[in-house]
Amino acid sequence: MNKKLLKRNKFYDKLAHYVITIGGVAVILSVVAILVLIVRVSLPLFQPPTSEIVDHKITVTEPLAVIGLDDYQENVFTIDQKGVLSVFSLQGQETVPPVDLGINHDAHIIFTSRSRTEYSLLWDDGRLSVVGISFRPVFNAEGTRSIEPQIAMQGEYASLPTGSPLLQSFFATSVDEDAPGTVRVNLHQDNSVSIFRTSISESLFGDVEETDESFVIPAYFETISALALSEDGRQLYAGTGGGTLLHWDISAAPVLEDTVPAFKQPITALGMVFGSQSLAVGTADGSLTTWMGVRDSDQSTTKKLRRIHTLTSHDSPVVAILPSRRDKSLLSWSAKGELHLDHMTSERNLYNFALGSVSLASLNDRGKGLIALTATGVQLLKLHNPHPEVSFKTLFGKVWYENYDSPEYAWQSSSGSDDFEPKFSITPLLFGTIKGTIYAMLFALPLAIFGAVYVSQFAPPHLQQIIKPTVEVMASVPSVVIGFLIALMLAPFIETHLVALILCFLLVPLCFVGFLFLWHYGQRFKAIHEMKSGFEFLLVLPVILGGVLLSYYVSPFVENQFFAGNFTQYMFENIGATYDQRNCIIIAFGLGFCVIPLIFSISEDALSNVPSGLRHASLALGASRWQTAWRVVLPSASPGIFAGSMIGLGRAVGETMIILMATGNTPIMDWSIFNGMRTLSANIAVEIPEAPVDGTLYRVLFLCAVLLFGMTFIVNTGAELIRDRLRKKYAQY
Repeated sequence: MNKKLLKRNKFYDKLAHYVITIGGVAVILSVVAILVLIVRVSLPLFQPPTSEIVDHKITVTEPLAVIGLDDYQENVFTIDQKGVLSVFSLQGQETVPPVDLGINHDAHIIFTSRSRTEYSLLWDDGRLSVVGISFRPVFNAEGTRSIEPQIAMQGEYASLPTGSPLLQSFFATSVDEDAPGTVRVNLHQDNSVSIFRTSISESLFGDVEETDESFVIPAYFETISALALSEDGRQLYAGTGGGTLLHWDISAAPVLEDTVPAFKQPITALGMVFGSQSLAVGTADGSLTTWMGVRDSDQSTTKKLRRIHTLTSHDSPVVAILPSRRDKSLLSWSAKGELHLDHMTSERNLYNFALGSVSLASLNDRGKGLIALTATGVQLLKLHNPHPEVSFKTLFGKVWYENYDSPEYAWQSSSGSDDFEPKFSITPLLFGTIKGTIYAMLFALPLAIFGAVYVSQFAPPHLQQIIKPTVEVMASVPSVVIGFLIALMLAPFIETHLVALILCFLLVPLCFVGFLFLWHYGQRFKAIHEMKSGFEFLLVLPVILGGVLLSYYVSPFVENQFFAGNFTQYMFENIGATYDQRNCIIIAFGLGFCVIPLIFSISEDALSNVPSGLRHASLALGASRWQTAWRVVLPSASPGIFAGSMIGLGRAVGETMIILMATGNTPIMDWSIFNGMRTLSANIAVEIPEAPVDGTLYRVLFLCAVLLFGMTFIVNTGAELIRDRLRKKYAQY
């Protein structure tokens, strides 16, 4: 042999060995790097919150009624009990001169409440002052930023002319453009509640009119120990010393909507969770719960208070509850000074601080700073908790969300209001991924495998050369084209011919079985008996086409006779099933079209590679071609067929565009083939363009990618193990 040629071939072999090895290792490292990246982005969702004590030089000399921190954590504001408002930088210097909110009256503040950025100050002489406090950044000509306080007196309300002295007073401003106005609610020493409402209306001629109304709620037989007013001034809640919760609708004349004997302990504190849909309740035994109006049934129009969430309890009576202005978190503290920050929806206890005797506390509006007034002075903490609404329960379990009648698996990442409660349940997405894959595989597997059996075992060679390349070309069709066609053409067609499609699954098999009987009977005729092997499909195709046409022409009669002329309406009225135009039937056809070429090609190769000696031996022993294919060829080729099926399964799991265009992307958990779904891959494609970087939604989407990666890895690993066992069982020697 030519030594130069041999040497050159060895060199090429070695080069190919290194190239293939390096390429394989590079692929493995790339996959591992992708996994590390997506895991690294999603891990902060499960990291515990942290806090940091902030040094400052702020000292307090007068008893305070209000203490607060700006969003930039650079300024602290206080209102003392004499009504003097002061703003300090964290270096202890006043940024603006003190403002006397009492207008030099010899009075003291006895109660404060907050609604949005407004603070209501109740004086011991019965007056109510409403002051708005906010901060905004200001840039000078040199580009230096400073934080400027904005202080505005929103209103001054005179003391009540008659009635028992006041204990508490709340103020709310309606944000409804159709019914603007203000509401003041007062709790008197005699246990009665008075309501004063000012409504602003505009006449047809543009005149603005103010209407004043006042109502009195008689004293309840149990002492009212706490009140809470919704931010729109329409709902009023009270807690009593006997543990009873009371709810009034005060949008017009007060109507007692609900009376709930909720606790055996006195209710000591109430607070409206951000959005005013849920009520937080603290009791004398330290328990902290949230309540919400829930309908008793689907037909009911009224809502009754029910306990929804149970948060971490205190070790002593709850003194106060303050809602976060950013999310569904609640700041509460007890008589012993134990301060908690809990998130309502996730029921996570975010922080526990033992600060001693806490008299006042507040979160800034961004929820990143906490300030508290204790016996030792002002305590200031910087909080880092970017994902309070995430827990294993909110991601994978049922959660009772606001305005829901029961706990649900729900995905809803955004809404039109700031007080929206994010819903990040991944369970509907996992369910949708599995559901769509199952229906697609039910459609694709029989067609692909039986097609491969026919082409490899029955079709003549020249027919094989036509069919196999044609099917493999199907794999090159872009999925976006398939999604476009099935969404705009197939979905409307099936919607109008749904009964015909269902009849096809019944009549086409019946026609085929009838054809088999006729075929068996026709073997006695010479023309049929001598038909060339492999061309039987020429007779089967008209039979299948006839079954389809029969289904099409019979469907109007069946729909009129058995389903009152409207099958979808009949399903809804009798079994409660709805029909969506974008549903799993469409997905089965669309994904099946993508998956069939892969399964067919790999299965056909596996079947064709079964040693011919096995087939010939089976035929020589008297087995028919079908018996040989079923009992000999299929078991021998089962490892390859299984591998092809798993590759097709992975293709279906990861498909995005067809799901995105043809399902409606509804994250519901329903096995009905007439409904759509949302898969993990489609959810990532839909949500990621609008997800703020490093935000909760952003990281949850990366967690979806981790789960998708894990599902694919588990399926492929399991498939490889099964394939290896099949290969050993049916190995040919």
